[in-house]
Amino acid sequence: MTDTTINGVDYGPLAGLVGTWDGDRGMDVAPEPDGVEKNPYYETISFEAVGDVDNAEKQNLAIVRYQQIVKRKSNDEVFHDQTGYWLWDAATGTVMQSVSIPRAVTLLAGGDATTTNKSITLKVQAKLGDPDWGIVQSPFMRDNASTESFEHELTVGGDEMAYTETTLIDIYDKPQFKHTDRNKLLRRR
Repeated sequence: MTDTTINGVDYGPLAGLVGTWDGDRGMDVAPEPDGVEKNPYYETISFEAVGDVDNAEKQNLAIVRYQQIVKRKSNDEVFHDQTGYWLWDAATGTVMQSVSIPRAVTLLAGGDATTTNKSITLKVQAKLGDPDWGIVQSPFMRDNASTESFEHELTVGGDEMAYTETTLIDIYDKPQFKHTDRNKLLRRR
């Protein structure tokens, strides 16, 4: 792959994320009280290299901040707004993603990166109650739409990105429902 250093910071596998990405081939499969809803969507994800940070003078993390705005094709309304960070710990080879959505759900997922000469794949996951890669949610969400686990796989090759995301939730008397999202995006030039 190309050089992973931006403004003197080595972002490792996260360097390929930096930029603004648009995709209009998204599909959201979500639970509804009377069944399953399939929502075609389009989105914009903006990734910004924001530097690095030292934790307890023992760990150094490269940081990429992001915002993801998702709109339904059917009515052009935003139905998902997500912010967070991708982090890279070069010493351990760990990739992390912090996710915050305005439904009172936040998580920290961890995993790894696989790099080839043509692409980078990031895979992270989190589980409710996991002491390392966990999920925090409000009492209302815990009692009515509990997020049990989260898996995210994202692949970048040049100016193309594809991802799949699976969130296991308990909602509408549908325990262990696999809420999925997937899309293919292109980096703006």
